[in-house]
Amino acid sequence: MADLQHTHELVYDGDRVSKRYVDGKPGAAEREWRALTLLAEHAPGLAPEPIAYEDGVVTMSRIGGASLRGLPARDVHVAAMAATLAELHAAVPERVLRDVPVRPWQREALVDWVLRRCAAWQPREPPADRAVKEGLRWLESWSPGESGVRPAFGAGDGNLANFLWDGVRVRVVDFEDSGRSDVAWELAELAEHVSMWVDGEVEIARRFELSPQEERRLRECRRVHALTWLFLLSHESPRNPPGTFERQVERALAILEA
Repeated sequence: MADLQHTHELVYDGDRVSKRYVDGKPGAAEREWRALTLLAEHAPGLAPEPIAYEDGVVTMSRIGGASLRGLPARDVHVAAMAATLAELHAAVPERVLRDVPVRPWQREALVDWVLRRCAAWQPREPPADRAVKEGLRWLESWSPGESGVRPAFGAGDGNLANFLWDGVRVRVVDFEDSGRSDVAWELAELAEHVSMWVDGEVEIARRFELSPQEERRLRECRRVHALTWLFLLSHESPRNPPGTFERQVERALAILEA
C-alpha cells in the first residue's frame, strides 16, 4: 500500500544507486532484489539492472529520465506509460510467476486496514463523514469472486514519480512492494494514487483492453483504493496542495456513487 512515509535512503555513486531501507520494513529489500532480477531476465531495460544485494542494501544501475510526475500529462507520455505497464504485467512467465510471493497489501489486507480506519474515524466535515459511512456500507457487502483475475507481476506502488521518461520510453523504479498480483488490482492502485490526479488527471486505465469481468473488478478495486487514500490524506501534508483531502472526499463519493 502506498503511504506517506519515507522508507529508504538512496546513495548515488556514478552510474550506480544503493538503496537501504531505514524503517525496518519486512521483506522490502528482498522484494526489490527479486523484482530487479526477474525483470533483468524477462524484460531487460524496463527497470534498473541488479548489481549487488548485501546486508539489506540493494545496489542497482542508475537509469536516466524525467519523473512523469514532473511533466505535463501529454498523450505521448501516458501512451508510453501504458505500454510499459503492459510489458511489466506480462513480463514474468506464468510458470515462474506462480512461485513469486503475492505482493503486500492485496485485497484482504487493504480491506482490513480500511475497516479499522472506518471504526476509528472521528466525525468531521459532513461530506467526509458520508464518504466513510458509504465506504463502510459498501465494504461490508462486497464479495468479490475470482472472475476478472488475470495474473500479473505488480510493481506495488502507483506513484507517478516512479515512472521515468527518457525521451523514447518509460521505465520503472521502486519495487519494495512488488510481487504476484493481477492486472485489475494493479491498474486500480495506479489510477487512484494521489499523484495521478492532484496535479492534473492522468487517465491510465482506459488505455487497457479489459474483459467485462475485469472492468467490474477494476471498478470495485478502485473503490477500495479511493477509500485508502481518503484516510491517508485525512491529515494535510506539505507534499500535496492545500485542499487535497477535500478533493479526495469528492473522488471517493463519486466512485462509491454515493
